[in-house]
Amino acid sequence: MDIRQLQFLCALDQHRHFGRAAEACHVTQPTLSMRLKNLEEELGVALINRRQRFEGFTQEGERLLNWAHQSVAAFEGMKTEARRLQGELVGTLRIGMVPLSHVELMPALQQLRKHSPHVRLQLHALSSQQIIAGLEANQLDVGLTYLAQAEMAGHRIWPLGTPKVGLLYHPDFFAPELSPSAGTEQLSWTALSSLPLGLLSESMRFRQGLERCAKLQGIDLAPVLESDSVEHLLEGTSHGLCCTLIPLPAPHSSGTNGLRTIAMEESLPQSPLALVCQDSQYSHNPLVQALIQRLVAEH
Repeated sequence: MDIRQLQFLCALDQHRHFGRAAEACHVTQPTLSMRLKNLEEELGVALINRRQRFEGFTQEGERLLNWAHQSVAAFEGMKTEARRLQGELVGTLRIGMVPLSHVELMPALQQLRKHSPHVRLQLHALSSQQIIAGLEANQLDVGLTYLAQAEMAGHRIWPLGTPKVGLLYHPDFFAPELSPSAGTEQLSWTALSSLPLGLLSESMRFRQGLERCAKLQGIDLAPVLESDSVEHLLEGTSHGLCCTLIPLPAPHSSGTNGLRTIAMEESLPQSPLALVCQDSQYSHNPLVQALIQRLVAEH
């Protein structure tokens, strides 16, 4: 058994496809398949359900996957620590984020890359449950999720506060009273009843918080557009199909060019966000330590 075989197994878990896993590992598919069969022979158990294509892991494979992820994470952490001892940070930092987080990661990531240009970053938009599962399975290094979901044994948690909410809209398509030129500083929740809204899907925690706040104000949100993609909401808003509700401050991206925000007059009754990682990751992963130090310092 060698670390490369375990990396192949983890890649297959991530991609659920032999060809894509092989491509991610920069080997041919026959090479990946052969090395995984060698691993099964050495362990004495079948790990993978095979026919003409990948059909999932066996029960034994599912149980051993976590060990593989831990071993690969420890190997990568050891390499990163060795480079850190030489005065350089290297490696890949895997971050899971809930959609429409009010915490702006990009400045902290830019500073991290500025001081450590060999660091690679992977960002994943995931639900709170997926983030916690990814941390537990060593598929993520750090998560940005809701504090209530993060309060678990074996994790380190840094609360980052509760977002205020604003309406994101395009001034070319909607009523003048929404424009800052009209002197309006805040928008009432009742004003939403006359606007076409685009919102995240009902399964998303941010959407659930919006629904609670609207009900407290005696209104029902009836979106014309629902999506689990923030990009869809930004695109619909840019084209005047809808307005959308977002945490403040508004994100800075190409998708928000030309758009404006106006704060809602009531705060969002929603769980605060938090940065979370496993104790072992914070203790042994200098990339996680570097990110958390930069991000927490800003809050």
